[in-house]
Amino acid sequence: MSTASLSRARRRASAGRFWRSYRTHRAGLFGLGVLGLIAVVALAAPLLVDGDVRSVTRAPGGPLESPSAEFPLGTDQFGRSLLGLLVWGARISLTVGLLAAALSVAIGTLVGIVAGHYGGWFSTVLMRVTDWFLVMPALVLAIVLATVLSRSVWTVVLAIGVTSWPTTARLVRAQTIAVESRPYIERAQALGGGHGHVMSRHVMPNVMPLVLAQTTLGISTAILTEATLAFLGLGDPSVVSWGGMLQDAREAGAVSSGHWWYLAPPGLAIALVALAFTLCGRAVERVLNPKLGVR
Repeated sequence: MSTASLSRARRRASAGRFWRSYRTHRAGLFGLGVLGLIAVVALAAPLLVDGDVRSVTRAPGGPLESPSAEFPLGTDQFGRSLLGLLVWGARISLTVGLLAAALSVAIGTLVGIVAGHYGGWFSTVLMRVTDWFLVMPALVLAIVLATVLSRSVWTVVLAIGVTSWPTTARLVRAQTIAVESRPYIERAQALGGGHGHVMSRHVMPNVMPLVLAQTTLGISTAILTEATLAFLGLGDPSVVSWGGMLQDAREAGAVSSGHWWYLAPPGLAIALVALAFTLCGRAVERVLNPKLGVR
């Protein structure tokens, strides 16, 4: 058997062990099922809902109609179907959450591994910068970036990603220091392994379980932050997101006028997705770190 075939077989066996352990967590399976259903709905949005549902001028209903057979979740202040907007909003909310969490974890992983590997004054400088970002309110920094830069989906992704990486950096640095204290790292260096070899071939595989768990937990935080920015009017006004729907409901006076059907669907959707990602993250963390125990 070739080296490549052996490597693929080991990866398949590892994935099989991971899934067998993961499915023992019923909460994690519930979260995964919810995320799978929402992802399918978001991907199939162009097939499930007419694209004109986002149009203000071609709205099919009257302003703020209560739920009915024609509009199961009612309409907004322009007469648009809230069910259609909810389906379209899932695309933006999930995309922003995934991309922002990936950017945040990538920055945190890079900073943590470099700081833990090199040590000395270089690590001290990186950690002081990390501490500065850590003590500053991430939401305030995100609001500043979203205000200064042009209003777009990519601005929101950048604002969330560059302000939420310090926790990952701290965790990865601690794990890197623990990994590099093991004897095989010293042997690799004695055999001529350089910094890049040690970090990419020995440290990175050992910190990836932590990075994966941190990613799943960070997605829920990114989705909530995106909703907050959109609710504050700092999102892209040309796209539909769950946070933007809450902002439109606030501007329409849905809170004071008692139009609960305008507020409840996007709020419940945000809470459900955040809960599902959190449950998946906790399950992944327990699978990859047996010391936490499995009940």
